[in-house]
Amino acid sequence: MAAVLRLAKLAVFSTACTHLGSALSLDIQDSKDADAKNRPVTKVITLLKDMQKQLQKEADEDEAIYDKMACWCQTNDREKTQAIKDAEVRIDGLTTKIEELTAGSARLNTEIKNLEKEVAENQDSLDKATAIREKQLAEFNAEEKDLLESVSALKAAITVLSKHHSGGFLQVANNRILGVAATLENELSKHAALLQGVLSPSERRAAAAFVQAPADYFDAAPTFKQSYAPQSGEIFGILSQMKDTFEANLASSQKEEQANQKAFEELKAAKIEEIKSGQDQVDSKTLTLADTDEKNAQAKVDTDDTKASLSADEQFLGMLKEKCQMTDKEWEERQKTRQLEMEAVSQALAVLSSDDAHDLFTRTFNPSLLQLASSTAYSDRRAAASQVLADAAKKAHNPHLATLAYQVKLDAFTRVKKAIDDMIAQLLKEKDDEIKHKDFCTDEFHQNQLQTEKKDREEQDLTAKIEDLTMAIEQLAHAIEALKGEIAEMQVQLKRAGEDRELENKDFQTMVADQRETQKLLTSALSFLKDFYAKKTALLQKQEPVGPPPPAGFETYKNNAGSGGVMQLIQQIIADAKAMEAEAIRSEEDAQKAYEDFVKETNASIEAKSKDIVEKSEVKARAEGELVETKEAKEAVILELEQLSNYNAQLHQSCDFVLKNFELRQTARDEEVEALRQAKAILSGAKFEEFLQKA
Repeated sequence: MAAVLRLAKLAVFSTACTHLGSALSLDIQDSKDADAKNRPVTKVITLLKDMQKQLQKEADEDEAIYDKMACWCQTNDREKTQAIKDAEVRIDGLTTKIEELTAGSARLNTEIKNLEKEVAENQDSLDKATAIREKQLAEFNAEEKDLLESVSALKAAITVLSKHHSGGFLQVANNRILGVAATLENELSKHAALLQGVLSPSERRAAAAFVQAPADYFDAAPTFKQSYAPQSGEIFGILSQMKDTFEANLASSQKEEQANQKAFEELKAAKIEEIKSGQDQVDSKTLTLADTDEKNAQAKVDTDDTKASLSADEQFLGMLKEKCQMTDKEWEERQKTRQLEMEAVSQALAVLSSDDAHDLFTRTFNPSLLQLASSTAYSDRRAAASQVLADAAKKAHNPHLATLAYQVKLDAFTRVKKAIDDMIAQLLKEKDDEIKHKDFCTDEFHQNQLQTEKKDREEQDLTAKIEDLTMAIEQLAHAIEALKGEIAEMQVQLKRAGEDRELENKDFQTMVADQRETQKLLTSALSFLKDFYAKKTALLQKQEPVGPPPPAGFETYKNNAGSGGVMQLIQQIIADAKAMEAEAIRSEEDAQKAYEDFVKETNASIEAKSKDIVEKSEVKARAEGELVETKEAKEAVILELEQLSNYNAQLHQSCDFVLKNFELRQTARDEEVEALRQAKAILSGAKFEEFLQKA
């Protein structure tokens, strides 16, 4: 590109130089003879000029092709470089995110293990405390039972002694006294540790003596074994003191048991709360861990996708740079070759522009021409500067430069220089503004693309979720309708079964009634037959009177020969009718039981299916609510995408021309500034040839 700029500058100055040379030789050319047009050299000059035009046309075509290629190279180089940079930044971000998520996953696993260990320890502590409490309670129950039995026994003993102690003449049965002694001995032995320090030595001796000879303590007067008054009162006091001690110890044990129970309940409540809190944390962290692992997996997938995209972009960028470098090299070679060709044509044209070398030398060294050149130097500088500005204006299509070129011919140098300085300042300001606008456009396009890609992913996720929810709702609706159909069918079957059962029972009642009526009729008929045939007919022998015998009488009446078979047949029919009745009753009972079982099972199935419908309806309602929310979220995302698209269109309207022609506009503006500076330098007295040498 630097070579192109140098060639462009050289072309501007060459054009200006040509025009200056043409201005110096204008009068000489006007004085030529008219027959010069018919000279052979004129045709050659015409051909050379045509060659110049063709070469310039080809140069313009090459420049247009190169400009398109340069624009393509710059645009794709910039976009792919930015894409590679963004991909590298994204990979770095994803790598950092993966590391953070991996560390978070490890931390959550450790925390979950620690919490599970803590929950297990708390549960173990609670189990141990429960076991200890159960042991304490068992010991307390045993101790309480023992003390209650002891207090009860002592109360009974005190009651026995109190009868003797309060009523002096009341005699107590010997066996009861022995029972009191046995109770006292048993309690002294069983609760020796508890009674330690409660009974004095004398009381212990008295109790021991009472246990050895209980009857001696209830004599009205001293015996030969006893020289002192009866001491039942002392034994009564010992028993009362023991009872009070046991009752006090029982009260103390009960109070201690209450305190232990309260402490256990508090410990249990605290441990249960700690276990619940720990388990809640385990559940919460488990959900967080699942979400973290899912995000980590997605980040790894995104990293692989981004790396694949980065590799493709890098390959394309490498191919692009190679192609663009080859294009730049080819462009420079073509420009250099064409420039040499154009210079050769120009030189030949310059040589052939004069009639012959002798006349050219004569005109060059003619004193009058030198004087003319000296007198017109001032105007030549102004014309050269004006021509430079005019050429720059034509190339850049800048009307301000064209106006300034025209003013150079008319105005004084001071005003022209000031105008040039103002225009240079304005061009530099426009250049800075355009750079800022280009940077703004690049950043805004990048942010718009990132946000659009993000919203596209959100739209895809929401679309997939909507499809899943829609499918789930349809499946639930089909399932609910199927369940309703099954329930309706079972209700129809239940109704039909009830109607069939009613008809069967009606038939049963009719058949049983018929069988029983048949039995009744047959029994009645059999009864009549039995009553008749059961009677025994006896033929009485009468004393015939003396005289002739009477005529023959009736023969002996005999039962009908078929009577026995008829009665047997009737009995058989009655038995068959009873059997049929019994069979019908059994069938009716079986049918009724089968109907009741069918009704029970059908109702249970209907209840289960109705419950399933309620549950599925709740799930369907939640899914429908979630579907509405998801659709609203999708509409919001689509609206945001439309806004991003509209903003992208606005950016294209504002930025496409700047981004597409940025380098060209910057180059053209730099060329304008350089042309202005050169024109100012020419107006300030600099020589035109110096700029040609610098170029």
